[in-house]
Amino acid sequence: MLENDKKVQLMKSGSLKSTLFKLGIPTMIGMIISALYSIVDAYFAGWLGTQQVGAISIVFPIVQIIIGLGMMFGSGAASYISRLLGSENKESANKVASSALFISMIVGLISICISLLFLNPLLITLGATSTILPFAKEYALIYISGSILNIFNITMNNIVAGEGRTKLTMISMMVGGLLNIIFDPIFIFVFDLGIRGAAIATVCAQLITSLIYLNYIFRRKGYLRFHYNFVKFDKIVIKEILKVGIPILIYQMLTSISMGMVNSSASNYGDSAVAAFGVVMRIVTMATYVVFGVMKGFQPFVGFNYGAKQYERVNLAIKTVLMWSTIFCVVYVILVSLFSNNIISIFTKINDQTMIKIGEKALRSYCIGLLFFGFQQVYLSLFLALGMGKQGGLLSLARQGYFFIPLIIILPIVFNLNGLIFAQPLADILTCLLTLKFALEFHNSFNKKVKENNITEGKIVTVLS
Repeated sequence: MLENDKKVQLMKSGSLKSTLFKLGIPTMIGMIISALYSIVDAYFAGWLGTQQVGAISIVFPIVQIIIGLGMMFGSGAASYISRLLGSENKESANKVASSALFISMIVGLISICISLLFLNPLLITLGATSTILPFAKEYALIYISGSILNIFNITMNNIVAGEGRTKLTMISMMVGGLLNIIFDPIFIFVFDLGIRGAAIATVCAQLITSLIYLNYIFRRKGYLRFHYNFVKFDKIVIKEILKVGIPILIYQMLTSISMGMVNSSASNYGDSAVAAFGVVMRIVTMATYVVFGVMKGFQPFVGFNYGAKQYERVNLAIKTVLMWSTIFCVVYVILVSLFSNNIISIFTKINDQTMIKIGEKALRSYCIGLLFFGFQQVYLSLFLALGMGKQGGLLSLARQGYFFIPLIIILPIVFNLNGLIFAQPLADILTCLLTLKFALEFHNSFNKKVKENNITEGKIVTVLS
């Protein structure tokens, strides 16, 4: 059996836990390495000064929007592709993959041009103080200019994961992340480029990742085929991509907006506060990327098996991934809470005590909300994988949108810095309650579908209650 066919067969009839492990763990490892891009930049920026750490914190929301563009087309296509492969419609899957990649490049280039055109007011809006702004502009000019590579990589990462080739996604992200770790000190200190060196190192590392995916495309190593002849501006294809992709983009945009609002509010308390919250968001992002990695294995699996009407495997996958993600979040929260002071201290070589004090308190607070993150993402990923755009869209809007934004506006006015610190965990708790409501409704409806299918096929199974 060909390697490509083995991937499809694995999702169709492989041992459930073993399959989820093979699909999810490589992507999870890759996502961890990918998260090191921002962690490593912040770490080495800490050798330069508090303003440089603050600069990277200011640019971080822009990075999230860039990631969101890639995820909109990549994840939207991946959800549709996994369902098409489950129903053995490879020709349509090829059209979806090629169309999503082409359109993402066009939209990405337009977005980059707009960002560079309005860079100065954009950075100020995101909370850059007069002392942070020059460094933020140096870093952003280089990073944003090269971010078309990031959009390409993220789109490809999701599409490739959609066909179950998570080993490739792991390798590509690991190579990029490890090279960024190597390049950072070289460009920052050896070439004496300072904060610009951090941006150049990141772009160079992303270029290598892009070359890996181009090799995958042109040497036809995957189950899917990419060709400009497959690019179709078909209404149904675009609708299916955007139905899942838009909620993800909205989620990333709201994440970016919320980070900007945090930075802007933190700037009222000085550069140290901006730097502290920037570090905290990166540490929390590391955990969220691990969960996202597991979901990247979970999504094609449930999408494929739902398309193939193998509902028992969908049920068991939900239960298994819920357990895995929850255990991880709990363990991560315990470890980070215990060593919060030591973790924040790593990012300030000048021993900025104000930054450490604010960062330690904020990190422990954010960990409260992180406890519920796995539960939220399992159902958000499930709804998106099954093409349930309404539920997925509402959950995408909740955590960083209609719960968080009012809280980040109101709480700091009433409770000052403490209000800023506790806005995110409170938003997470409210999102968890909304997720619970949708989850109960889904299982009531899904269990009926399973029973009807079993009656049709003459089978009796135990479903997830």
